[in-house]
Amino acid sequence: MLLKRFPALVLLVFIPISLLAHGQDWGDAAVFVTSALAIAPLAIFLSRATEELALALGPTVGGLMNAVFGNATELIISLAALRRGLVDLVKASITGSILGDLLLVLGLAMLLGGLKYKEQSFEPIVVRVNGSSMTLAVTAIALPTIVINTSNFVDAQDIANLSIIVAVVLIVVYGLTLLFSLKTHSYLYDVCKAKQDPQLEENGRSPLWVWIGVLLLATVGIAVESELFVGVVEEVIADWALTPLFTGVVLLPLLGDVSGYVTAVRVAMKNNMDLPVSVAMGSSLLVALFVAPVLVLVGQAMGQPMDLDFNPFEAITVAIAVFIVNLISLNGRSNWLDGTLLLATYAILAAAFYYHPA
Repeated sequence: MLLKRFPALVLLVFIPISLLAHGQDWGDAAVFVTSALAIAPLAIFLSRATEELALALGPTVGGLMNAVFGNATELIISLAALRRGLVDLVKASITGSILGDLLLVLGLAMLLGGLKYKEQSFEPIVVRVNGSSMTLAVTAIALPTIVINTSNFVDAQDIANLSIIVAVVLIVVYGLTLLFSLKTHSYLYDVCKAKQDPQLEENGRSPLWVWIGVLLLATVGIAVESELFVGVVEEVIADWALTPLFTGVVLLPLLGDVSGYVTAVRVAMKNNMDLPVSVAMGSSLLVALFVAPVLVLVGQAMGQPMDLDFNPFEAITVAIAVFIVNLISLNGRSNWLDGTLLLATYAILAAAFYYHPA
């Protein structure tokens, strides 16, 4: 069944090509492009292995696996960038991951699914729970930015301490959302769990050890390719006249969540909107409540100035995305126009980030 993922298998050829480009000094641009193309299929296989193992291990353990590995690619790339002191790029990638999940993934699913089916429905419980949690996360993440921009002077250590406190609280909240969805109120999600991706069930006949091996190999591969990618990203974005803000918000999330785009669109076109909504909102929630706080704590442990002092424009755009998605999705129904509105919002924001001088 791995052969069915032929495009991803073909792209794996860029792993040795990227290593060769690095070893033979083909230039920064060659390493940048080939390592990016190598990360994409590895992210797909990592996501698929996580999904297969989650199905095999049951709802509780499987839910925890999805929580840990659901955004592993973004986390690995961000950690590699953090080690090199690219703090602004890491912060921008957090913003970009949330915007990409809420606007691009969900927008593509609603548009392409809506073109095939006049109207599609999904369980609004996912939107209500995740929407409330995302509102809290956005408010909490924006607080250090608000403190700085409403004060004459704020000590950098005070912002670091505030960021650590917020990070710990957000991680605790994420743990409680897992407890809510997997244990105390799991019955609310039963309908969504019953509507799994049919292709996952079809591929579920693979031995467990195969997917464990895929998970480990994909993780190692992403770690290696991320080091190559991050090692040249500063030089490339300077040569291409890009900013770290645009690169982190728009380009990096496209690499890390390519599997999310593929899964959401494929399933939506099979008239199952529950899974795309769960993928998009669950992934954005994972970034806001777990990935971002972990990066803050790890950055502080590394001695890097990683905190939650985001560019004010980033905080505003994330708040806009959460508001629009909640507004469109609360009724539990979608059509192609809803998808178009989400994609239009993403396109406008991406253009604004491109021209933003930061």
